[in-house]
Amino acid sequence: MMILPEKVTIIEVGPRDGLQNENDFVPTEKKLDFIRELQKAGFQEMEITSFVSPKWVPQMADSFHIATNCGSTNIRNFILVPNKRGIDQLLQTNIKAVAIFVGVSDSFNKKNINRSLKESLQQLAKPVQELKDSGFFVRVCISTAFYCPYEGKISEERVIDLCNQFVQLGVDELSIADTIGMASPLEAYSLFTKLKATFPEIFITAHFHDTRKMGLANIFASLQAGVDRFDCSTGGLGGCPFAPGASGNVATEDVVYMLGRLGIQTGINLNQLVKAIDVIQPHISRKIDSAYYQAYKKSLPV
Repeated sequence: MMILPEKVTIIEVGPRDGLQNENDFVPTEKKLDFIRELQKAGFQEMEITSFVSPKWVPQMADSFHIATNCGSTNIRNFILVPNKRGIDQLLQTNIKAVAIFVGVSDSFNKKNINRSLKESLQQLAKPVQELKDSGFFVRVCISTAFYCPYEGKISEERVIDLCNQFVQLGVDELSIADTIGMASPLEAYSLFTKLKATFPEIFITAHFHDTRKMGLANIFASLQAGVDRFDCSTGGLGGCPFAPGASGNVATEDVVYMLGRLGIQTGINLNQLVKAIDVIQPHISRKIDSAYYQAYKKSLPV
């Protein structure tokens, strides 16, 4: 007998993770239109931008404008920050949710944020505690939790140990990422079963990239492990500038459709998701090839 949750929370990451790898700059007002259309679809949690150096991620050069003009305050809007400078920018906004990222792989950390894992932990410990003391919801994005493009397979023990260090700091959520899309459903089930058992009081979120078209299968396996929170990107947009070959996140519309067919509530309106894709699609370089979107556009039964 399958064990499935009655309800799942989708954290929409399209405006941040989805757009960060686009080569051509997406106009700021179009990003804001995209976010507003996504808000209308029913999301209660979204990653809207990141306070990273525009030298390294040019697409995020307008991040402060996005953060201060994103609209609804009834939604938990996350800003991704890599360091103290990003946190200082965050404190100039009215947003009270922050995402901090670190990779399990030392090699990935050095490529991504120019620091070792040990250095990252040392520099993040005090800011995380200060953010918690100031009433922030703190989400930690754990990259390369299954495989690293530079080190290969990552052991579950390394992931759990890193997660534990953040749990000791009092974070609210751990988003566990298959950054290069190599995890199998068995690996997803195994790791998330252990994480849910080890950290029962923490929000555990699964973040799958669809590089090898395993995203939906891995989400289904994670449901069986007790996960009821998933990062997804509308249109399947995304990729990581520091993970060669990584494709976009699993498409939000495909996930919502699958969950709906399983009888699982998400509170997300699929027709409105299509409108959000139509807003951003003319301004991105890649084709929207998610199964639901293509079926919808061909007027196939959905």
